[in-house]
Amino acid sequence: MGKKGKREKKGKGAEKTAAKMEKKVSRRAKKEEEDLEALIAEFQSLDAKKTQVIESSCPPPSPRLNGSLSAHPEKDELILFGGEYFNGQKTYLYNDLYVYNIRKNSWSKVEIPNPPPRRCAHQAAVVPTAGGQLWVFGGEFASPSGEQFYHYKDLWVLHLATKTWEQIKASGGPSGRSGHRMVACKRQLIIFGGFHESARDYIYYNDVYAFNLDSFTWSKLAPSGIGPTPRSGCQMATNPEGSIIIYGGYSKQRIKKDVDKGTLHTDMFLLKVEGAGKEEDKWAWSRLNPSGVKPTPRSGFSVAIGPNNRSLLFGGVHDEEEEESIEGDFFNDIYFYDLGKNRWFPGQLKGPKSEKKKRRRGRKADAEDAGGEEMEKQPPQGPVEIVKEVVSEDGTVMTIKQVISGPAEEKERSDSEEEEDGALSQQVEPCPRSNAMLAVKHGVLYVYGGMFEVGDRQFTLSDLYSIDLHKMEEWKVLVEMDPKAQEWLEESESDEEEDDKEGAEGGEEEEESSEEESEDEGEEEQHPTVQLDESHADYLSRTEQYWIKLACSNMGPNAKEKKGHVGSWNIHPALQSAKYHMLRAQA
Repeated sequence: MGKKGKREKKGKGAEKTAAKMEKKVSRRAKKEEEDLEALIAEFQSLDAKKTQVIESSCPPPSPRLNGSLSAHPEKDELILFGGEYFNGQKTYLYNDLYVYNIRKNSWSKVEIPNPPPRRCAHQAAVVPTAGGQLWVFGGEFASPSGEQFYHYKDLWVLHLATKTWEQIKASGGPSGRSGHRMVACKRQLIIFGGFHESARDYIYYNDVYAFNLDSFTWSKLAPSGIGPTPRSGCQMATNPEGSIIIYGGYSKQRIKKDVDKGTLHTDMFLLKVEGAGKEEDKWAWSRLNPSGVKPTPRSGFSVAIGPNNRSLLFGGVHDEEEEESIEGDFFNDIYFYDLGKNRWFPGQLKGPKSEKKKRRRGRKADAEDAGGEEMEKQPPQGPVEIVKEVVSEDGTVMTIKQVISGPAEEKERSDSEEEEDGALSQQVEPCPRSNAMLAVKHGVLYVYGGMFEVGDRQFTLSDLYSIDLHKMEEWKVLVEMDPKAQEWLEESESDEEEDDKEGAEGGEEEEESSEEESEDEGEEEQHPTVQLDESHADYLSRTEQYWIKLACSNMGPNAKEKKGHVGSWNIHPALQSAKYHMLRAQA
């Protein structure tokens, strides 16, 4: 049998296996979904009591991830819908609708009768028809415990001009799923991939569906060629010619009982219409081999279409999965893909031009006053950051950042100049995160929310940042938040406490005060003393293991068992330095 025949036979076998798995998942999920349908119906009965549109100014939305952020096609507005939040014990799902006014930097909440049920991990696409339409498909609803899932297969449209929701009921669409991707391509919505999960089983998809925005009908595409393997959370973008790009994504498979292995995909495909203009479009898959610098492997990244025919990717996480633990790195970088040139490249901040010029002119004037040649011969001034990885006695890997100050005699700049330079060197940027919500309007990228993890704790964000993609000079903070002030309930807390907690905010004051007390107690401990004539750098090096153990003890019992989900702990040397100078003064 030739290679082609083997491939076809293998492909048919894979299709049969996938069909069996889908039936298996469907049977087991049916009971779970019936239980959750009752809960969804209860929420919908509450929504049905809304009889009129109410739009009111409000604070920024509560922390969330896996919602959708879309740019209004006609107004300077962003539309936030849905999402989820987990406080350590309970999962909250949302179907609220918020509008961000870009010019006023203000939020408003829009309550519209008969909205879609609460959900996350859905997809939304905007089209400019009739004053603007926001189309929403699929997503999932989770039980409060986060152990049962209901996957939607419904299609909704929000008419932006009239502020009305409408459910579109058409047969032949995709099965229930979340983590899929959807784009508006000419007069169609194209949906690819996703997954369906029950308590014990799951299945990933690589099917393609098209919804016609004129006839309101579904069709399942059958592209020729070899396409992507089943996956969720990939990048999906369209080019001006109507072709579709697929990059990356995530899937997992069971390698033995109760043990799953995840795969981060880094391959790239083109889905193109062949023989356009005929009665029925014929689609074909082909593999792409882009040039340039591809993103490092990751999942949970967010995507958007930028200016100049470029698609972009932001953030995400790279997990190292073992049988009993997960550790990984979160990202806050941007990668661009040039759809015309088939080329990847990383986004790099250039810094504000006006501040650069001022700084350059200031230094030149100082050099002339002090004598140009002497100024040039002087070594670099200011603090030097040394980053290194060390392994503690118990095997914990930690990243230590040490900031070594320059010699005192070399400091000739005024305090105001040092503060100015420090502000320039420490540019504001979003913290690393995954599952954030992105939108681009007038060439400006907006990043809202998302999450990151440290150990067993999840931090869900509600901040808002923007950056001009044309200039790539600096990030701007539009909404700030302090993740440390967020509510987090440990699993050991009683059910009574859980029942008393309503919403996704508050309940943090007692935790903060107890943390402060423990820190005050720690300050009274006997720390390593400074030896006679010992330098700052020598003290840090000699007492390194002591500070590592102190950091581990402050992080709690889980610190040794499971490394922080941000990869490794960053221990800032401020405490070490403060102790050094205090003990030095005492000596």
